[in-house]
Amino acid sequence: MKKSILSFVLVLMITVFAFGQASKKERTVAIVTDYGTMKLKLYNETPQHRDNFIKLAEEGFYNGTLFHRVIKDFMIQGGDPDSKNAAPDVSLGNGGPGYTIPAEIRPEFSHKKGALAAARMGDNVNPNKESSGSQFYIVHGRKYTENDLKMLEKRKSMQLEQIIKREFLIKPENKAYADRMNQMRQVKDTEGINALQEEIKPLIDAEIKKSGAFTYSQAQIDAYSAYGGTPHLDGGYTVFGEVIEGLEVIDKIAALQSNRDRPVQDVKMTLKVIE
Repeated sequence: MKKSILSFVLVLMITVFAFGQASKKERTVAIVTDYGTMKLKLYNETPQHRDNFIKLAEEGFYNGTLFHRVIKDFMIQGGDPDSKNAAPDVSLGNGGPGYTIPAEIRPEFSHKKGALAAARMGDNVNPNKESSGSQFYIVHGRKYTENDLKMLEKRKSMQLEQIIKREFLIKPENKAYADRMNQMRQVKDTEGINALQEEIKPLIDAEIKKSGAFTYSQAQIDAYSAYGGTPHLDGGYTVFGEVIEGLEVIDKIAALQSNRDRPVQDVKMTLKVIE
């Protein structure tokens, strides 16, 4: 009896372990074009983007759509349903399924060559960086030296500091400071404004220190140096997968003749979920 119970427990543990391993397995899809096939893996760390991409692919949403925006040394973009059977020279890029996806921006995923990322509206109308429900791009990019990336780190860190400073008075918990600042601005109390800025400076500096400087990992530096990418986009868009086979297809599509970034010869795609 004890042997039977032990055997059952062992089988159960193996089953649970196997299920856990299977649930961690990354989903893969294929994007088929006349210029070749790209095989991509989707990151489990960006589940909303992964699941949405799989759902649309299984529904055939992408089949017959175009890579409608192609810029050499930058990226190739697709996923606009309006691009199906679109007439030549028609401007594309505004279509979608009617919803957006919350940002899932993670620092470990960078815009290296072959990165799969979600397109989105600009920060001025989309401050939360929500992604298009269907449009995506695959990075082509160019190579960067380590010095290039170090300079970019400094620039991005400065931009982050400016954002923290700009948003400090917008936060609800800082309303009292905002009210005082507005009152002083109304009466043009320059001395009072300067004094208040000095008062809140330590609080802002503490937030900047807490957020930390923008940095690239050595692996990211190596990838940008060896293969290229678009590092200036890091931190601004959700990267949710990468090409694992068929990088040369990106090169072929990116090299096509275009008119206002749309390839003169349509590049249609078919998406297949592999596993």
